[in-house]
Amino acid sequence: MSRKEEHMRNRIILTLIVIIIAGHSPLVARAQNDKKKAAADLINTLKSARVIELNFIWDSKSPILSLNPPFAIGLHSSHKETAGMIPGGIAYAEDMMFFSGQHGAPTIDALGHISDNGKLFGGLDAVASESASGLLKLGIEVYPKEKLINRAVLLDVARFKNVDALDAGQEITAEDLQATAKAEGVEIQPGDSVLIRTGFGKYFEADRAKYSGFRPGPGESAARWLASKRIFLTGDDQMSYEVVPQKGTVFPCHRILIADSGIYLVENLNLEELSKALAEQESYEFILVLNPPRLRGATGAPVNAFAIIPR
Repeated sequence: MSRKEEHMRNRIILTLIVIIIAGHSPLVARAQNDKKKAAADLINTLKSARVIELNFIWDSKSPILSLNPPFAIGLHSSHKETAGMIPGGIAYAEDMMFFSGQHGAPTIDALGHISDNGKLFGGLDAVASESASGLLKLGIEVYPKEKLINRAVLLDVARFKNVDALDAGQEITAEDLQATAKAEGVEIQPGDSVLIRTGFGKYFEADRAKYSGFRPGPGESAARWLASKRIFLTGDDQMSYEVVPQKGTVFPCHRILIADSGIYLVENLNLEELSKALAEQESYEFILVLNPPRLRGATGAPVNAFAIIPR
């Protein structure tokens, strides 16, 4: 190689190095464009989807189990009280809330909420896993971030049985869930979130006495069937999830699903709009977004929940 050719080669190599370092090589630029396109596609897909809220509005008069303290909210500081505290004319209001960690609209139970014969899920000693300030193990803060967004199915038992709402005290059996899933053409997969509609959610505002009384819901056989599917989470549209009064053992769903199987349980979901939307599109699969706050040691928490479906 002549000195001139060697000089030219070195200049080319140096130029390529500079281009790569500067991030302007065709390969780098293409990769950057691909990432930007992927982000834009994701944003456009989500913006074009339909969002259905699964929450009721919760207040001090909302129905709640008598086992739990009622919800209360009050202004700790008001605009009237704080006027003039800060220069420039600004004032503020801030509140203080008192409520049972187990109940909201909707609410999720932590895995440490229920024990079975002294044991939490995974065989942990229930008494040794708690303190006066909260749970030491399996509090709501361990809810996995990977499941903030999850594949979900709605088993619309009330619609399958062609009624607006199941009767008070009507048990949903394993056979009911199987038949509903078959009619809807859905396949429950391990790790899914499974929501069950009884139709009782329509009474949350309209008839609070009825909502708080005897109510339909899954029984023991339904709980065992759901556990056998190795789902991640299940919820429905009444205040205790399971049928009341129970048939057989007391709170079988809480025991079987939470303590024995490590399945999260959600109560007080608003499933009426979702039911109509999924029936119209003739598909009962959707994306569930459910995000409990990271409250260390809490036995449960109110959640903000919504479904994402195609338009």
